[in-house]
Amino acid sequence: MKEKPENMSSEKTGRIKTHELFLTGGLLAIVGGFLDAYTYILRGGVFANAQTGNVVLLAINIAKGAFYQAGFHIIPILAFALGVYITEIIKTKFTKVAFIKWENFVILIEIVLLFTVGFIPKDVPPGIVNVTVSFICSIQVNSFRKITGLPYASTMCTGNIRNCFENLYKYTHQKNIQALLSCIKYIGIILLFILGAFIGALLSKNIGCHCIWFCDIILITVFLIFVIRQD
Repeated sequence: MKEKPENMSSEKTGRIKTHELFLTGGLLAIVGGFLDAYTYILRGGVFANAQTGNVVLLAINIAKGAFYQAGFHIIPILAFALGVYITEIIKTKFTKVAFIKWENFVILIEIVLLFTVGFIPKDVPPGIVNVTVSFICSIQVNSFRKITGLPYASTMCTGNIRNCFENLYKYTHQKNIQALLSCIKYIGIILLFILGAFIGALLSKNIGCHCIWFCDIILITVFLIFVIRQD
């Protein structure tokens, strides 16, 4: 009997993989939006998720001669890059481990690191927190790339908005019902990201640094979904 390829899509197997469920993708989008608001409001005005913003702010500060401020923006960029590299190592090492899936291990790393960040006072240099949060966002976006077979990002919106309106065009001009369903899914992810940013802004202003533990509640929920719904 021919063995089924490990990377066979969820559409071909007839069952959506747990880490590609809209539910888990939506929860991760809430975390992504929350962390962006959290780092911008409480940790030095830095976007921990979308590195394009940090690259632009880095260039602007260099042009102004504000090299100290520029350093605040290069740190999360490097941390994000490191996260991508580490994720690939985790995939390689844990793919062959039977007792835990590598996606579950990534969620556990996020939970532990975010729990630790919640104890770091606001007067500590923001670079320490931004490195950690950028690393977390990096391993998340690099580990969870699809919902129901659709490419998406849980820590930024640009690609999701592009894919949303691309599918909207296919529906309006080609009457492709599947494209309409895909468009609706992208709208849902975008709205959940906005919801996460709204909650992040609200809790950051009213609770302070400890509010990041809200993300741990979401991630623990995701982890439990992964454990209960075994692929």
